[in-house]
Amino acid sequence: MIKIYGLKNCDSCRRAVKALPEAQLVDVRAEGVPQGVLAQAHMLFGDAMLNTRSTTWRGLSEQERTAPPLDLIAAHPALMKRPLVAAGEGLFLGWTDATEAEVRAAL
Repeated sequence: MIKIYGLKNCDSCRRAVKALPEAQLVDVRAEGVPQGVLAQAHMLFGDAMLNTRSTTWRGLSEQERTAPPLDLIAAHPALMKRPLVAAGEGLFLGWTDATEAEVRAAL
């Protein structure tokens, strides 16, 4: 089973869902990301998980921005770079042609 953690109105997430019609989209605002998946993703991607170009990030104070990335994502799910794709045994962050090829290879 493929799970795409993202937002239903995110263009990158929509492209991922279109490319992987068998995948299930998990809206991180409504359902969140399981703690185990978040922890594993943070081990793999580190601070790259934070979308520092988002309007949510720009709305944070300097003090709020210093919080650990997992705490920030838990408090503000839209701060997570999207999509986070769980396919097979792997996790993939973002959606590019290269990421799509990696996801398909993991299946």
